Amino acid sequence: MVSPHSHLNKVTQRVIERSKPTRAAYLARIDGAQGHFPARGALSCANLAHGFAGLEGQEKISIKAIREPNIGIVSSYNEMLSAHAPFKNYPDIIKHAAREAGGVAQFAGGVPAMCDGVTQGNAGMELSLFSREVIAMSTAVALTHNMFDAALCLGICDKIVPGLLIGALQFGHLPTIFVPAGPMTSGLTNDDKAKVRQQFAMGACDRDALLEAEAAAYHGHGTCTFYGTANSNQMLMEVMGLHLPGSAFIHPHTPLRDALTAEAAKRVLELTVDRGHYTPVGHVVDEKSIVNGIVALLATGGSTNHTLHLVAIARAAGIVIDWNDFDELSQAVPLVARIYPNGKADVNHFHAAGGIAFLVRDLLEAGLLHEDVKTVAGKGLKHYTREPKLIDGKLQWVDGTETSHDTKVLRSHKEPFAPDGGLRLMHGKLGRGVIKISAVADAHRHVKAPAIVFESQEQVQEAFDRGELKRDFVAIVRFQGARANGMPELHRLTPLLGVLQDQGFHVALVTDGRMSGASGKVPAVIHISPEALLHGPIGKVRTGDMIVIDANKGVLDVEIDEKEWAAREVEQPKHQAANEVGFGRELFGVFRAAAMPAELGASVFGPMVGENASCDTAEHAAHAAHAAHAAHTTGAAVK
Repeated sequence: MVSPHSHLNKVTQRVIERSKPTRAAYLARIDGAQGHFPARGALSCANLAHGFAGLEGQEKISIKAIREPNIGIVSSYNEMLSAHAPFKNYPDIIKHAAREAGGVAQFAGGVPAMCDGVTQGNAGMELSLFSREVIAMSTAVALTHNMFDAALCLGICDKIVPGLLIGALQFGHLPTIFVPAGPMTSGLTNDDKAKVRQQFAMGACDRDALLEAEAAAYHGHGTCTFYGTANSNQMLMEVMGLHLPGSAFIHPHTPLRDALTAEAAKRVLELTVDRGHYTPVGHVVDEKSIVNGIVALLATGGSTNHTLHLVAIARAAGIVIDWNDFDELSQAVPLVARIYPNGKADVNHFHAAGGIAFLVRDLLEAGLLHEDVKTVAGKGLKHYTREPKLIDGKLQWVDGTETSHDTKVLRSHKEPFAPDGGLRLMHGKLGRGVIKISAVADAHRHVKAPAIVFESQEQVQEAFDRGELKRDFVAIVRFQGARANGMPELHRLTPLLGVLQDQGFHVALVTDGRMSGASGKVPAVIHISPEALLHGPIGKVRTGDMIVIDANKGVLDVEIDEKEWAAREVEQPKHQAANEVGFGRELFGVFRAAAMPAELGASVFGPMVGENASCDTAEHAAHAAHAAHAAHTTGAAVK
C-alpha cells in the first residue's frame, strides 16, 4: 500500500485534533442509539400498529412480527425536474428487491427538490441554499418514526444530496446508502450552449433561439451533463463510500441502473445489525472520508458550492473543517479531469474515459486518498476502483481501467492538467473567500482594476445594458450572503462578464454570494466571509477603489491608505426589505436570521454537540472562525 501523501496526513491529523470534542460527542450520541434494534421493537403496540396500518400483504405481516429488517426510503422525486423524475419507480424496485433479500421497505417520506437551473435570476433562488436545511429537516421527519433498521436516500442535485446527508447523519446509527439516478445523455455541447447565451446577452439572437439551444442541452431525464454541483455530489457520494461503486454516472432507465437500485436495497439490508455487517452511516462519514471528499473535489475541478456543503456535512457528523484545509490540500492535489466548465467534455465523456474507478485508483496510487475507510461496499476504498457490469443478466463488479481512455478528459496524477487543485483561498482587506481557477486562463488570474459596487445582479445587468461596463473593472456585488437574501447563485453574471472579457477588458467578480457550480472562465471570488450584512469589510468598498486580485497567490486586497480604510463605515443595504417578502421568502426569515458565515457552511443549525458555547450565534461563530485565522485576516472584525 502506498504511504499517504504528507499534505494528506497533515490536514487529516489537523482535522482529527480540531474535531475531537465534537466528534466524540456525536459518536456517543449515535452509538447510544444502537441498543434499540429492531428499532420498532421499542415502540408500543399502538405506535407500531400506526406504523404498518397503511401496508398490505406480506409487508404488513413482516413488520407486525418484527422479524425482518425494514428499510426507510426517503426520496426527492418530483416530475418537474429531469434529475429527480427517474425516482418515480424506484420504490417499487426497492420493495421487490427487499422482499427477495428477506427484508421489507417502506416509503418513509419525501423531501423537496428545487432546481437552481429553474430559479436562477428569479426570486425563488433566494430560497435555494436554505432548501438544504429544509431537506435535512424533512429527512429527519421521515426517519423519526423509529420504524427503520436502515435507510435509502434517493437524491441527486444541488442542495438535495447535502440536505439528505445532513438529515441522515442525525440518525447516524442507521446504515444508509445513497441511490442516484444518473446523468441524461449528451445533448447540445456545452461550448455551443455558452456561445448562444453570450449571443443573447449581446442582443445577437432572440429568445426563441436561446430557448431552442437550452432545450437541446437539457433534453431528457437525468442530471444536467456539465460538472456542476449535481454531478459533483455524485462523485463525492461515491468517493466518500456512500454509493454502490460505479453507480454515479449510469444513465436513467437502463437495465444496469435498475439493477444497481435493486442491489442498493439488498446491500443496505446486509449492513443492518442482525445481518452481521453492521455499518452505520455515522461511522462511514468520518474525518478521513471527509478529507477524501475534498481531495476528489479538487482533483476534478468540482463545484465551489461544496466549500459550503462539505463544511455543513462535516459539522453534522461532529467534524470541523475550514477553507484552510481546502487550500492546503489544493497545493498538493493535481487537477486530473477536464469537464465543462473546466473543459469541453461532459460527465458522460468523463465516465467513458474511465470515470470514478480510474480516478480513485490513480489518487490511491499517488497517496492522495485514504484507503483505510469504511464504505457501504465494505472495508477499504479499493472497492471503488471497480465498476458495475451486467454479465449474463447478473450484476457484477469488475476492475476499472488502469489507463485513461481519453487523456483530453481524464489523466493520471503523473501527467495532470495542472500541478495543483482548481481551488484557492483568497484573503486580504476584504475578508476571506474562495475562487475556482481550473477554468480561468493564466492571463486572467491577476486583475487590478477599479471597483464598481452593486447590490444585485439585476443592477449589473442594467449597467451592462446601458453600455457602462465596457472597461476594466471589478464588480463588487454585496448583500448577497445568507443573512441578507439567502445567498443566491449569481448565475446571470456569467455570460455578461464573459462577453466583456472576450472583448479584451480585465474584469472580475467579488461577492458575498454564490456564483455557481458552473463557475467558469471569469475570475470570481465568492462566498466572501464575513458577509456585508454581518459588517464584513466588503461593505467598506466604494466605487472607484482599486481592487487587487491575484488568484495564484490567494490575494484579495484594496489599495487604500490604512487609516482611511480603518475609519470607513460599512455601508448599509438600500434594498434589504425587498429580499424579505414574496415567493415564500417570509417563511425563511428565521433561516436568514440564524445563518452562520459561509466558512461555517452558511448553516442555520447552530453549534454542534460538544462545541464551545461561545459559538451559539452566527456572529460569535464568525468571531471564532476569523480569530482562528488571524494570520490571514486583515479585514475588520465582525461586530
